[in-house]
Amino acid sequence: MEKNYASVYSALGADILIATIKFIAGAYSHSSSMISEGIHSLVDSTNEILLLYGMKRSKKPPDKIRPFGYGKELYFWSFIVSILIFGLGGGISIYQGIMHIRHPLMLGDVSWNYVVLIFSMIFEGTSFVIAIKGFNKARGKIPFWEAVVKSKDPASFLVVFEDGAAVTGLLVVLILMKLNAVYHLPFLDGLASIIVGLILVVVSLILARESRSLLMGEGIAPETQKKIKELAEKDMAVIQVTNILSTYESPDEVVLMLLIYFKPHLQTNELTAAIERIRHTIKQQFPLVQFVIIQPQAIPMKIK
Repeated sequence: MEKNYASVYSALGADILIATIKFIAGAYSHSSSMISEGIHSLVDSTNEILLLYGMKRSKKPPDKIRPFGYGKELYFWSFIVSILIFGLGGGISIYQGIMHIRHPLMLGDVSWNYVVLIFSMIFEGTSFVIAIKGFNKARGKIPFWEAVVKSKDPASFLVVFEDGAAVTGLLVVLILMKLNAVYHLPFLDGLASIIVGLILVVVSLILARESRSLLMGEGIAPETQKKIKELAEKDMAVIQVTNILSTYESPDEVVLMLLIYFKPHLQTNELTAAIERIRHTIKQQFPLVQFVIIQPQAIPMKIK
């Protein structure tokens, strides 16, 4: 997870600077789309602070209250971030856009708006490149969307989506602001705000879906379960693995439970030794599996 701190910090620094400049330019030029962009950057800054907080909290060691640790703090705060993008970013931008379409205002001097938008695209684009490079390195040859779905670390893709939405929104505002200035159509300023809001809503729904899945207790992939089953059934004391239960407590920590039919007539020390062998083999082959719970099952008569 440490590799994700660089992309989050770079995005935070860029968004705080950009939000300030956007608000100043928006107030100066009476542009609702620039104000919406300022809100967008302000929400992104808040999101990155919350994400950093979640990343820090998730590193707390286990205690009596949380015996499996605090890893799911990251999933909780990632879900909160997705809600903030929807409510504050998307909702307020859409509201601003509707109000400015109903009561359009002629733009003032937009020269500084163009400068702000271009520099914002450079800063956001740089942050996006850093985030996408980190994510591409982590996903390897796995297709992008498949990597997002399979990822158990929301910090790895959350900044990618945030910055991607930011760059897209800036491009929309720049184009519609130019059209507004050329053709004197003030409703385009409000339309730009609405489009920015809709982009944020779509991104928030994607992030909420992935974060919710992790928060609710997503387990290991079926192909990994199959490998673990085969590994356990190679042990000479095992007849059959009947069920595998698992959950990600954090991106780097899996809790695994195996229900196993062991061979009958094993002595207590033999059963204990078999459980330890299986546990050691699994943890050696799958380093993310931090806890392995093995539950011997009574063998049905038809198997006996």
